[in-house]
Amino acid sequence: MTCTALVAFALNSLLCRAALGSGLADPQTFTLVRLGSGAAALWVLSRFSRETSTVAGRLGLQWWGSPLALFTYALAFSLAYADLSAGTGAFVVFGCVQVTMIGSDLWSGHPLRWRETTGLLLALAGLGCLTRPGAESPNPRAVALMALSGLAWGIYSLRGRTGGPPIRSTAETFLAATPLALLASAVSWSSAHATPGGLALAAISGAVTSGLGYVAWYAALPSLTATRASILQLAVPPLAAAMGILFLGETVSTRLLIAAPLILGGIAIAVYPTGRDG
Repeated sequence: MTCTALVAFALNSLLCRAALGSGLADPQTFTLVRLGSGAAALWVLSRFSRETSTVAGRLGLQWWGSPLALFTYALAFSLAYADLSAGTGAFVVFGCVQVTMIGSDLWSGHPLRWRETTGLLLALAGLGCLTRPGAESPNPRAVALMALSGLAWGIYSLRGRTGGPPIRSTAETFLAATPLALLASAVSWSSAHATPGGLALAAISGAVTSGLGYVAWYAALPSLTATRASILQLAVPPLAAAMGILFLGETVSTRLLIAAPLILGGIAIAVYPTGRDG
């Protein structure tokens, strides 16, 4: 289940880049189909589970934070991948997710130990190296959008710790985020376009690599400590980069080769358990 989930997360980057990098769909339409198909797949799965609904009595402004975070993540992710390679995008979004979650602990009063401080600084140095201006520099607007996507996904993940039964709550969040994607698609209607191939990639990204991938991850989590789960996710960016090379013909830039060990190594130092942590 863990391997299935990690491959699914990497495939999200690959599918999104394959559709948007070649103009098979516009970002807003891709996001709408992705969230809509994910909601449909998760809702069907939830009907076969014994989990009860978490929505009843919780439709206040606070509950809508998760759908808004999910929508922001998905739309910014799609907009960014129109101009970023699969590997670069995965490293940026993953790095920003971890920085967000570590920053949340700091904000809540949890003091950073020397390992966490050292790791966070190394990861930030890696992100700075990857995105600095100059030769082979990625599109700065796309980098900013991917950083926003990572921030939103980090917030969504933090909120998900207390989100209730995983399958049902994720289905409800996807369902609530879909109208937001529909509104974004309506606003950009004049530039909307999608080929059958682009729609198929979006549907697979939503129903399979997002919907079923999240289910696999939730199924694996009970057997993993929080720290081990964080460490395992280090496999996602290099896996996405390798898939981009194999299936999309992308190349690895020199700055990515330098930045990747800093980002992955820094995060590994920050989250790797000490003897006291287990």
